Amino acid sequence: MKRSDKSEKQGKGRTLRYYVAWYYIVFTVLVIVLLWVFQYFFLARYYRSARIRAVSNVGSMLIESYMENDIDGGMKRAAFDNSMCIVVTDSGGALITGENNLGSLSYFMRDRVDSAGYYMHQLKQELIESGQPELTKIMKNHALKSEEIIYCRSFETSESSEPYYLYIEASVEPVDSTVSIIREQLVYITIIIAEMAFILTLFISKRLSDPIVNLTKKAKKFAEGDFTVDFEEHGYTEITALSEVLDKAEDEIGKVNKLRQDLIANISHDLRTPLTMVKAYAEMIRDLSGDDPVKRAEHLGIIIDEADRLSNLVNNILELSKLESGTIELSCSEFSLHDKIHDVLTRYTLLIEEQGYDIAFEPDEDRKVYADPDKLDQVLYNFINNAINYSGEKKIIRIRQINSESCTRIEVEDNGKGISKELLPKVFDRYYRGEKIKRDIVGTGLGLSICKEILKRHNFAFGVLSEEGKGSTFWFEIPTDREKKD
Repeated sequence: MKRSDKSEKQGKGRTLRYYVAWYYIVFTVLVIVLLWVFQYFFLARYYRSARIRAVSNVGSMLIESYMENDIDGGMKRAAFDNSMCIVVTDSGGALITGENNLGSLSYFMRDRVDSAGYYMHQLKQELIESGQPELTKIMKNHALKSEEIIYCRSFETSESSEPYYLYIEASVEPVDSTVSIIREQLVYITIIIAEMAFILTLFISKRLSDPIVNLTKKAKKFAEGDFTVDFEEHGYTEITALSEVLDKAEDEIGKVNKLRQDLIANISHDLRTPLTMVKAYAEMIRDLSGDDPVKRAEHLGIIIDEADRLSNLVNNILELSKLESGTIELSCSEFSLHDKIHDVLTRYTLLIEEQGYDIAFEPDEDRKVYADPDKLDQVLYNFINNAINYSGEKKIIRIRQINSESCTRIEVEDNGKGISKELLPKVFDRYYRGEKIKRDIVGTGLGLSICKEILKRHNFAFGVLSEEGKGSTFWFEIPTDREKKD
């Protein structure tokens, strides 16, 4: 899919503000619906359950009061507060005490007057047959035109060997008027909640989306190549963290962009110089030295050298790209460190003899190391070449082996001008150039970058020590307890 098609699809998507507002509205509607459902379908049932629990609690309280000889006061208060008729009888049905707050229409009172307590006797029998400590029933009181809770419970006293019986009659009060009041209030509550939800939705969605919208606008400028954008944004922790990450990304991408520009400039320079030489000497062969074997051979030699330089540059670029992408697999094996270093130094015999370089190896006890021998060879070769390029007039180079319990350290030291502290972190960057760092004309500028990637793939520590005017020391360490891998 093309980028323009993706952008067009993304542009048609919903905004964060839309989703926040939508989810908040849905949540508010669900809350209101739940309120109405509970008021319409569960209020009456809940009220009846609460009344039954209240009657049972009153029964327990009255029995406890009876045991403490304070039954009369507790009975009057309970009957008055809960609109109840309360009767206590002995096992034969004789009235011990009672309190009626339901008036002449009380079922228990009419039962005692009209039926000599027959219904209460039936309740007592049901309680005995059930084997439960208490009995609760709902019955219809036609005189009061309401449902009533009928409660019966037996309890032991010190006054008689037979149990006493507590009867409670309580009206399940009509809640229609109460419900209508509550529902009327619910209408107002619904309107208030809806208005508050609308205001809060606008506020919260704006509060959440504005920092993201601002960051998006800045990111678009950044994507267009403006690396001076300030991503600082406040609002909440996640946005602050995101803005900090974007600021860091901006700094890093700015550095990468600068390195890319330097890389293109340096590669262009390195390609242009040999190509110019190749073209110039080819023209000289064509126009001047074509018939002169000596001159022709000299010019052809220069063309071959420049072609080799171009080939080395291209190969180094390809190798560095493969190393950075992780496509090159290491072929590790165990080998002698002394043999490897002596093998590398044999390549510099002619340079030592003809140009007066003093290149020497200062060994420690030989050790078997586990690494990719070809890649380690490349690291040593590049470090020594770098030392040759920067060794100065003294032309003194030392390769040292320093053994320790945990690792074997290899150092390559030159006696050149050295590197300032400000430039030290950048010496392994590809094509990095500083005032104090100038590569030899025969180099490709990628040797140290290749070394860095090889050592990183091995998980070897590495670095550089330098002091201006006293030269530089490039080093790496091979762990002695490194596990062997196939």
